[in-house]
Amino acid sequence: MNTVLWVLTGILAYTAAMTWLRNQGILPDSVRISGPLTTLHTRRGRAFLERLAGPRRFWRAVANLGLGGALVAMVGSFVLIVSSGLSALSATQPSAIQQPQNFLIIPGVNEFLPLSVAPEIVGGLAIAMVVHEGAHGLLCRVEDIDIDSMGLVFLAVLPVGAFVEPDEEATREASRGARARMFAAGVTANVVLTAVVFALLFGPVVGAMGVAPGYAVGEVNPGSPAADAGLAQGDRIVEVAGEPVADAAAFDAALADAGADVPMVVDDGDEERQVTVERELQAVGSAGGNPFGVTVREEPFVVTAVNGEPVRTEGEFLAAVGDDERATVALEGVDGANVAEREVPVGAYIVGVQEDGPIHDAGAAVGEPLTIVEIDGDRIRDDEALAATLQEREPGTTVEVVAYTAADERVSYDVELDPHPNREGGFIGVSVFPGTSGLALDDVGVSEYPAGAYLELLGGDGGEGALDGVPIGGLADSALGLVFVTLILPLGSLFGLPFNFAGFAGGITNFYVLEGGLAFLGGGAFLLANLLFWTGWINIQLALFNCLPAFPLDGGRILRMVAEAVVSRLPIGDRHAAVRTITVSSGLVMLFGLVSMVFGNQILSALGLI
Repeated sequence: MNTVLWVLTGILAYTAAMTWLRNQGILPDSVRISGPLTTLHTRRGRAFLERLAGPRRFWRAVANLGLGGALVAMVGSFVLIVSSGLSALSATQPSAIQQPQNFLIIPGVNEFLPLSVAPEIVGGLAIAMVVHEGAHGLLCRVEDIDIDSMGLVFLAVLPVGAFVEPDEEATREASRGARARMFAAGVTANVVLTAVVFALLFGPVVGAMGVAPGYAVGEVNPGSPAADAGLAQGDRIVEVAGEPVADAAAFDAALADAGADVPMVVDDGDEERQVTVERELQAVGSAGGNPFGVTVREEPFVVTAVNGEPVRTEGEFLAAVGDDERATVALEGVDGANVAEREVPVGAYIVGVQEDGPIHDAGAAVGEPLTIVEIDGDRIRDDEALAATLQEREPGTTVEVVAYTAADERVSYDVELDPHPNREGGFIGVSVFPGTSGLALDDVGVSEYPAGAYLELLGGDGGEGALDGVPIGGLADSALGLVFVTLILPLGSLFGLPFNFAGFAGGITNFYVLEGGLAFLGGGAFLLANLLFWTGWINIQLALFNCLPAFPLDGGRILRMVAEAVVSRLPIGDRHAAVRTITVSSGLVMLFGLVSMVFGNQILSALGLI
């Protein structure tokens, strides 16, 4: 809210200053002020558009294709906005994308658009607007519609639009088809430009990038051993206890063989440094209703002992538990600095049993949490052991699953395995909390940034197994899939990805190396990749937004042309009123959908309806 307040204050100050300059007659005639909006007008460029409009039959053919696509997008956007608005009204808690500030394409205000890539976002926005309005101007000349002026629109100092002012009389005299093609030209140009910049991004640019060796640190937990040792987001851990680390698997293997105090070599992009991580086993997350009866909030708990044996690492914890189904675990920090002991079953914690799934058919109740401790005699101590054990079992076989209920009752189920939907092996139909007995344990405090997966999602080579476990990995197998993936990567956390991808910016560049023909550009290659990424992202967003069937957007104008064409063939007396009813109704529905998406949940909450 403080950021939004500062932005609004700046806009008000800018508006007051520009209004004073206008009233004093200081501003030139080409600069016009309307509240916080500033428009720059020019008549230059008309001769260039006239020359470019030479092959009129070609441009009309392209515009007709674009018009057909725009009509399809108009219908799709209408359905999407209405359904999204209704979904927002029924949601008990609005998602992050529904927050009002996240509808603004302002880096640093929109939480999905970081300030670090503001130049690339503003550049992409300017390119998108110039291309959009330039296409309108081009089709004006193709259809012999005169242009009064062209220019850019600024919200304070931020470019938010461009415009072409066609001559009103010439526009009225043009045919209905000519006007529809002219209105669809901007959307068509944005889509074509998106295809061009994404082809460059997916091809030579991303193709010249590789994943740098090491463990990519995407996040460091506050108060963790890694934070105490000075590790930070953007670091690459390249050596652990004297062992070179090539990737996350090598990092985990080296940690498993290391002791409690681990020397590491870290590359921050500028230099390598050596640190020592003094490991401490922390509970950094918890599932509701877990056997320990604790909830991890701001500060993690520390697991200090198992059955009276001191532990500092996950390996020591599992070794102390051994094959016993139950263990007495000492937690420090549950009640301030006090140590609390809990005697609990140690296993994989099930937060949800799927209705009509295999274990539900075997007698497990839907909604009742379970702690699975054994499958067919194999000891299960955490979620990874459960996954590995089921992966070894063939679908169709029957296994004995031993578990503890929420009432701490030991139960057994004979479960016939289904095929797993995402990998080989069997499936019992449960949702598993990552960790042990409802606690997520970590003895270092770092999270991996999936640099290889994100590079492969953009069409590059992320290395073997880069997309394993990525929920949208299958979409990267086609050109349209790559485009879709690129559009949702900045919103990655909404789709189950661990981080929102904002391009190759900041410390993220430390996770990649340049190869091949673009290596000579150095850091400029990352800047080029960001510019292409955000130009394509903004272009397609601008095209889709302008397809909304609401005036004064291009979609609203095209809707009016279509309504006029249909109504002219109907036996209606007042055809103008019928067209107005169609266009106004569509605009009101769009307004309802947009307002519901942004403010619907808050309005219903204020009224006490949810």
